[in-house]
Amino acid sequence: MLKKLKQGTLHSLKTGGAFNLVDLSKWRRQRLLILAYHGISLDDEHLWDRSQFMPKEVFGARLNLIKKSGCTVLPLTEALRRLYTSDLPEKSVAITFDDGTYDFYCQAYPLLKEFGYPATLYLTTFYSHFQKPVFDVACSYLLWKGREKPLDLETVSGDKARFNLNSPQARTAAFEQLGRFARNAKLSAEEKDDLAASIAEKLGVDYGALLARRVLQLLRPAEVKSLAADGIDVQLHTHRHRVPQNRELFLREIEDNRTSIREMTGKSPSHFCYPSGVWNSTFLPWLKEAGIESATTCELGLASPKSNPLLLPRLIDVSSLSAIEFEGWLTGIAAGLPRK
Repeated sequence: MLKKLKQGTLHSLKTGGAFNLVDLSKWRRQRLLILAYHGISLDDEHLWDRSQFMPKEVFGARLNLIKKSGCTVLPLTEALRRLYTSDLPEKSVAITFDDGTYDFYCQAYPLLKEFGYPATLYLTTFYSHFQKPVFDVACSYLLWKGREKPLDLETVSGDKARFNLNSPQARTAAFEQLGRFARNAKLSAEEKDDLAASIAEKLGVDYGALLARRVLQLLRPAEVKSLAADGIDVQLHTHRHRVPQNRELFLREIEDNRTSIREMTGKSPSHFCYPSGVWNSTFLPWLKEAGIESATTCELGLASPKSNPLLLPRLIDVSSLSAIEFEGWLTGIAAGLPRK
């Protein structure tokens, strides 16, 4: 109900000329919209998780709307410098991608290049070197993919539990139990992949086909090198996609991530994105200690000169966001509407 009301309000505001008033205002010129994306589907990933994946056609339509709206798309480093010196052009936007899945290379990047738009890729690096599907997301995807069959965990992990996977609640319960098993057994990356392959076999999912298409796999070092050489800004997202509460482990995540990216790109990254948007105030001095210039969150909003550079808001763009809502954020007017 709130979503439909919001869409109706935005259509009325656009028809009444409010969009034009706001997007050309001094208020909007002092603000930066940082867009965040995760994956652009290789197959049916957007049907599994619409909060993480969108079809290539939807992403292309977003870029086209950015162009038609007259936005200025800036590289993140330049955008932040100009934000804090009050020198932003009209309707400034920066585009970011989290994680660095292979679909960025073959789905998103060609479209970005077609439109001539710069982008920042926050890359988590462990799975760039271990070229298999990321275990947690692959496990969730496999449970959805094979949802027509029951899963007897005793044949997979030894746990005496059986799940009918045709409901989201059952899939969540199975996923959590598999995650506990992997953690308690302290499975290695190789053992986790063996577990994922076993789950796929039990559910009748062709794991070999997923490997061949590189669904839910991260970019290879050579691909990262190629992207960086062609202008993609590769930045920090931790090595293992986690933010430990321990200072030494936290700093190790960043340093391992930085070292890996430096080896792939020849550049030393200094911008950071919190994995899964998880942050707390304890991290801020640690980030400064690690030489981090900026850090983006999953908090909704536009960045202003008053924004803490280590707690920058973004718009997490998803398939369920309508075109009028997206345009509302490009103008800035959506920032003043109620949020769920």
